[in-house]
Amino acid sequence: METTSNTELVVGTEPVAVITPTPDPVDEKITYADFAKLKIVIGTILSVEVVPDADKLLKLLVLVGEEEPRQILSGIREYFADPQSLVGRQCPFLINLAPRVIRGLESDGMILAASHDGVLALLQPHVPVPAGLGVK
Repeated sequence: METTSNTELVVGTEPVAVITPTPDPVDEKITYADFAKLKIVIGTILSVEVVPDADKLLKLLVLVGEEEPRQILSGIREYFADPQSLVGRQCPFLINLAPRVIRGLESDGMILAASHDGVLALLQPHVPVPAGLGVK
């Protein structure tokens, strides 16, 4: 979906762009049952590695409330001068996405973030929560 900024809103002392979605002819409404199939949990990033020979990929080891951490690859490298700054951060992850092999490495989930005009914003709880906590 494309977005366009129509106006700015001041939140506290900072201006914030208000984004109005541009209708996309292929947008399709889903049912609540479809949405309920998504397993989104808060994960804690334990480690980060740059994927060799990949400009955008980072390999994240993420605690998602299971016995073993999950390996999740994400194309967010260009947004972080120091990828190690991600260690310890908590973010929502989609964890029932079918695993996918990227650059010879298996990715077992997806980090959720927002982006606009070349800026990426990680979504984070405003207080620490247990890894694996479901997002509703």
